[in-house]
Amino acid sequence: MSTPGETVFVVDDDPAMRKSLSRLLRAAGHEALAFGGPEEFLRLVPADAWGCAILDVSMPGLDGLALQRELASRNSQISVVFLTGHGDIPKTVQAMKSGATDFLAKPVEETSLLLAVHRALDASRATRKARGEVADVERRLRTLTAREREVMELVAAGRLNKQIGRDLGIAESTVKIHRARVLEKMKAGSVAELVRLADQARAGRGRA
Repeated sequence: MSTPGETVFVVDDDPAMRKSLSRLLRAAGHEALAFGGPEEFLRLVPADAWGCAILDVSMPGLDGLALQRELASRNSQISVVFLTGHGDIPKTVQAMKSGATDFLAKPVEETSLLLAVHRALDASRATRKARGEVADVERRLRTLTAREREVMELVAAGRLNKQIGRDLGIAESTVKIHRARVLEKMKAGSVAELVRLADQARAGRGRA
């Protein structure tokens, strides 16, 4: 069963396959949308969509692997499950290395497909949750003054108040005030949590 807002996208140039997969997915409680090819998908699906895409590997024009690369370049939250009628091992390896959650051969068994969709949706939810947490940390960071940001970085680096005061040329008592404000604004209950938040923000910027 899908959670609100998430969609399973079926991208296949075979109309009968699109219809069959869409019917199966909806019967299992998923919101499903079908597209005849990657170009149509990219034109109609918004960049911030999330969920799972079931992609046929071999399609005219852009193929499934090209669509996977395009989704990755857009930093998409959509996880990918591949279907192929050819059992192409090199393409399977390439797809999995590029982040596909599953690669299934046609004709696909219904239970296997639904399990693959379940895994892909779990992966999409995890990505969405992680990005939401990073965005929340970034919002908190924007409430800090320039000086508070400096103090936060030094606290996160393990510097003591006296050392931070020397580094910034301010009194230790002033450092303590800034430090308290940083903990409050970042909603951190401890220095250890503040370090985690700082690391999370840096990791999020690294993935951007």
